[in-house]
Amino acid sequence: MGAERDLRVSDAEREHVVGLLQQAIGRGMLTLDEFTERTDTALAARTRGELNTVLVDLPGLGHPDVPRPAPTTPTAPAPAGAGSEPMELRAYGAQLVRKGRWFVPAELSVRNRYADTRIDFSEAEFAGPQVHLRLDTKWCAVKFLVPEGSVVDLNGLDELKWATIHDRTHTAHATDGPRFVVTGRLYGGSLTLRHPRRNWFAG
Repeated sequence: MGAERDLRVSDAEREHVVGLLQQAIGRGMLTLDEFTERTDTALAARTRGELNTVLVDLPGLGHPDVPRPAPTTPTAPAPAGAGSEPMELRAYGAQLVRKGRWFVPAELSVRNRYADTRIDFSEAEFAGPQVHLRLDTKWCAVKFLVPEGSVVDLNGLDELKWATIHDRTHTAHATDGPRFVVTGRLYGGSLTLRHPRRNWFAG
């Protein structure tokens, strides 16, 4: 039993657990702050035991083949209005990925250093018609996949240094999708924006 908990985990296993946390926030089991904290823990986990600690108090969710510790006090449901709380996605020297079904609040910060960042909004649920997306990246290739019918406003990017932008959305006005207002800094690296394309995240 202990040997199973000490086994090293792969990136695919970490992403699987992040997907389970996304399900939990969708069911009201976690607040946005709890989701962010547990996601960071999952992405930094080295063993199956460490990975499963973020799921131990979530009924019906668990990583396969990992013994679950004794349950603790269940997490309270997210309070009313939690969708308006800002969210921060952050990493340092590690790939930052969000994809599949997840919740996007009205304010979202993305911070990373020295690694790729890939955020897929195509299957996400949005708190409202506009997302304020603040970047703080350094020597980082940033890729955003936005839904068809959405529009991206890059006029608020106030600090660009040794960076390139590739906006392939070519949409002047939002129709069915949300409006993304991008602000902040891009220091080194690149920012690429596009609509869904098959196998865009492959490789």
